[in-house]
Amino acid sequence: MRRSAALGAALFAAAALAQAPASGEPEGELPPVVVPLPPMEPQVESPSRRDPSGAITVIDASEHRGEAKETAQLLASAPGVALQDTGGLGQAKMLSVRGASATGVLVYLDGIPLNGAGGSVDLSRVPAAIIEQLEVLRGGAGARYGSGGLGGALHISTKRPKEGGELFGEVSYGSFETAQGQLSASGSLLGGHGLLLLHGSRSRGNFPFQFDEQPNVPDNPLLELTRENNDAAFGGGLAKFLWAPAPRWFAEAMAELSIEQRGLAGPEQNPTPLRQKSGRLSATGHAQRQFDDGELSIRAYARREEIALGIDSLSEQLELSTGGELEGRLLVGRAHSLGTLLQASNESILPFGTNPSWLRGSAMAWDDILLLEGGIIVSPSLRVDQTGPFTGLSPKLGATALLPAGFELRSNAGQAHRAPSFTELYIQQARTLPNKELRPERSLYADLGLSHRTASSYASAMGFYSLYEDLILYEYAGPNAMQPRNIEAAMAYGLEAKGELRPHPLASLAVGYTLLFTQNLRDDPRYYLKELPYRPRHRLHARLSGGPKIARGRVEVDFQSQLFMNRAETLALPGRAFVNLGVSSALWRSPEVVGSLEVKNVFDVRALDWDRYPLPGRAAYVTVSIAMDAGKINEVTAAK
Repeated sequence: MRRSAALGAALFAAAALAQAPASGEPEGELPPVVVPLPPMEPQVESPSRRDPSGAITVIDASEHRGEAKETAQLLASAPGVALQDTGGLGQAKMLSVRGASATGVLVYLDGIPLNGAGGSVDLSRVPAAIIEQLEVLRGGAGARYGSGGLGGALHISTKRPKEGGELFGEVSYGSFETAQGQLSASGSLLGGHGLLLLHGSRSRGNFPFQFDEQPNVPDNPLLELTRENNDAAFGGGLAKFLWAPAPRWFAEAMAELSIEQRGLAGPEQNPTPLRQKSGRLSATGHAQRQFDDGELSIRAYARREEIALGIDSLSEQLELSTGGELEGRLLVGRAHSLGTLLQASNESILPFGTNPSWLRGSAMAWDDILLLEGGIIVSPSLRVDQTGPFTGLSPKLGATALLPAGFELRSNAGQAHRAPSFTELYIQQARTLPNKELRPERSLYADLGLSHRTASSYASAMGFYSLYEDLILYEYAGPNAMQPRNIEAAMAYGLEAKGELRPHPLASLAVGYTLLFTQNLRDDPRYYLKELPYRPRHRLHARLSGGPKIARGRVEVDFQSQLFMNRAETLALPGRAFVNLGVSSALWRSPEVVGSLEVKNVFDVRALDWDRYPLPGRAAYVTVSIAMDAGKINEVTAAK
């Protein structure tokens, strides 16, 4: 029925966990007792469920198995995003969506907020080895996710145990003495299903480059230098347990550990010997109960994150965050799907004498209204956030229209906000001074898009507009000092387009494009109507892959246009286009052994990072993965 399709089968899929015996079982023999995994549905906090009218891109990490990619590189295919890259493996990578700064994009790991103290998230510290799926919500996320969601939200789903069990291992080695590895085991455990995954990586990172110490002098001879202090080493693990004790009940627990140390090379003109050490321990527990006309979900989480920065003696900062949420959904009649969410959390930073701590509280309500027998879904919502001393209101109205011949129309309009963090308000960090006078940022946004889907293709185009007010930017505040200030308003608008074509199981093409215009609306002749820094106008990512399992090739093109590095438009990074090639081969069927070769930046294009330091040139990586399906092994053993 269109009603159930419109509301989403995921809302009630867990209501039927008990499965009938598979057809074809030999008569008189009992089938093996297997406790089924809960259905692979979006988590309650994922954008696909929490914001059904939103502009969402879903990236399946398993489609990139065997490819030497970091988390930020997996996100490159999503339209509307820009990555602030400062180097190779392990160097900082920040995410911007629809022109919002990295502090205006919320990031979650299995429902755990990673934006500690209202700041940005370094995606290099989220290892790709633990990721099963990425969901990018483009557009204001305040109404569904709260303070900080000016430009959007990213939800990272970690890997789940495999049905029947699996042993998996993968190793990579390549340029810059880069090595990566992971090992995981999953299977039935204590009446449920468990997963244990360990991962590690390291890269020396140094590489030669040519440096022009006097760029304004024509024909100045170039110096041969080496990018040093560019190394990184990571390690960690993931433990997960899924349990379905009875029909319509589902519970899960997850713990994740990540530690790293790296050098920070600094800008090209002034390299530094700065070092950084960090570690994160996060854990969450989630229980969900399905009913005939709704569901109830409860989650609790904790995160401990430590960062030490310095040369000889390291200055340390410890962030602690704990919280919980209660969410309920209810079908009312044939036209309404009501929902409510209550959240509470506490954040603190140690040690800073006063040990600042903030309480956060949120309440949200929404309704998915079905009109014309589900042909149109209207989704109003309202959220109130109390973040320390700041109160924010985030309303939103979304709509989805299911049109004939596979077309779909989506639109959204609303308001989002970000309260300044207590780090920005009260804590001096190195050369960054606090500012007690900061006001919350606010965005007003709207978008409208049309998509079309067939069995072998997908195409979408969406226009968007955002007005940002009281933006917090960091400006010069005296000798060797910066300070956050509310200095301006700005607007961002543009177009996002995405297309996928799978004409044959052996061939696929995917293209994502973003056209972004930004304007500074501050009434200052130096900056008025100029572009915001670090926002490229054009971004294009295309991927073509094809071939049988014995030799499946791929080619990727990643283009980014010129972008300015200051508000006066006097300093710019040139545009660049990277071409990556790869080939994977299924070397063995059982256990499944896959080998992969990947060459990045094939044409050795010289590009600069956000500090104007050169990015790595051409690089090659070899990867071998082995997957042993315990369920298939048991079937073969039973047959013998």
